[in-house]
This record gives sequence, C-alpha cells and structure tokens, in this order.
Amino acid sequence: MKKSFVATKSPILAGVIREKTPRAAVAAIKNCELDGADVIDLHLSCLDDEYKNVDSIKFICDYTSLPLMALNYNQRYDCSLYQATEEERIELLLKAAEAGATIIDFQGYTYDLESKTSFREENKKYDYSFVSANPKEVVMDPKVIEKQMRLFEKVKEMGREVLLSCHPMVPMKCEQVLDLAKFLEERNPDMIKIVALAENEDDMIEALKTSIVLKREMKTPTHFHCAGAAGKLTRLLNPILGNGIHFVCDGYTESSNFEQLDLKTVKEATKLLEKIM
Repeated sequence: MKKSFVATKSPILAGVIREKTPRAAVAAIKNCELDGADVIDLHLSCLDDEYKNVDSIKFICDYTSLPLMALNYNQRYDCSLYQATEEERIELLLKAAEAGATIIDFQGYTYDLESKTSFREENKKYDYSFVSANPKEVVMDPKVIEKQMRLFEKVKEMGREVLLSCHPMVPMKCEQVLDLAKFLEERNPDMIKIVALAENEDDMIEALKTSIVLKREMKTPTHFHCAGAAGKLTRLLNPILGNGIHFVCDGYTESSNFEQLDLKTVKEATKLLEKIM
C-alpha cells in the first residue's frame, strides 16, 4: 500500500529528525517508531553537505515504513542558517521527492526569498484581512504563485504529496488565519501548515479557537499552532482540536527546537485528552 502523510489519522504524531548523517537519522527514526510516532519529519538541511544527495536520502527513506515528510529550512544541525539560493534549496527538496519522501514541505516564500523575513509593502494593496498583520512567508505576486503551483504539480506527478507551510510569526486573529488558509488553498496543496505567534494568553485563546474554525471551514487539512511565550499549549491542544500535527522530539539534543514537546509525553497526554473528549 502506498504511504500517505495526508491520510494519516489526526492528530498526527510527527517525530522530528535533525541529524548530520544518514545512519544517525535512521537511528533516531527507529527510536521514534518504537516510541509511537505516526510519521517522520526529516530536516534535510541538518544533514552534512556530503549527504545532501538522492542516494543518502533514499537510504533514510527506505529504512522506515512510516510516511516521511522532507523539509529544507536552511538550518544546519547547530541551528545556524546557511546561505543558499532558492534554486539550490528547492533542488534538495526535489532530490527528496526522487528519493522516496512521502510528502514535501514547500514554504510559503518559495521563489521569493525576500518574503521569508518580511511582508512586502506592495502586498498591502490586496484586500485580505491578514494583510494588516504583516505576516512573513506570504507571497502574493501572481507570477510567483503560478511558478509555485507548477512546482507542486511536478512533485505530485512524481507520486508525492505537497504540504504548503507558512510561518507568519506574528499574532493573528482567527479571521486572518482562515483568510490566509483559504488564500493558500488556491495553490492546490494536499495539506497546509500555518505557524503564528502567541505572545500572551489572549493570543493563545484565539489560537485554540482558530484550530476549531479551520477544521470546520477548510476543505484541505490545515494544521495551525503558535510559537512564542504562550504558544506551547497550542502545540499540544491544537492538533486535537483541528486537523493537526504534533511536531515532537524523541530525546532532546543540541539541535532540537526546545519549544517542541516530548514524543512520549504528548502521546500519553493525547490519549488521555481524546478519552475525555
């Protein structure tokens, strides 16, 4: 049976893999499997440069029966950023598709690197509610969007699924997130992920509400959670409230995102919460 990330029952437990070598990645994946992960989230950028090739990535993909998501956030093992052109970044993602990754995570700024860190001033001419939040990683140029869609179709023709991720990294109201999700949905991804910012309890409460609304209103499975000081609870609850993904660590290392929760804890907490609900 063909693997599918999108068809995995929500909430999805995604074991995050940030390793320098294929063997280290496989070892971490095996531990995630033993501890109950549903899928694997492989950070290609953390691999040493000599392993950023089809054969090495295939070695990793072939070692797990779980659906595997490949992403490239230009972040090395030590969490530092490395410089690469958009073409180079996308080329690595296409290598992962060729190697057998189940789903490819394309970020919202694909083909428009400037929008990774800022919201283009010219975007404010568009009549969308999210524009006033100045979200990062949001591309609104029709020519760039068309180029993205051709890339997504190419990956789908390879038999892979497409996740379109967007990290606005600003506080957003429910209406703004829904508006953004519907805007992204027009690019025909198989799945959408949006990460906003929760600076306080009001942001957190708004984010919990947003996950419920997204599940109700979106045709495409849409994951939403928040980073930031008040975002940790959304990482646990939002995937249960919506079509969500728990991005979790199975043993923290120097490479880990310490905002991400622990796999074993989340698995136990999710079971208890689902039982109550």
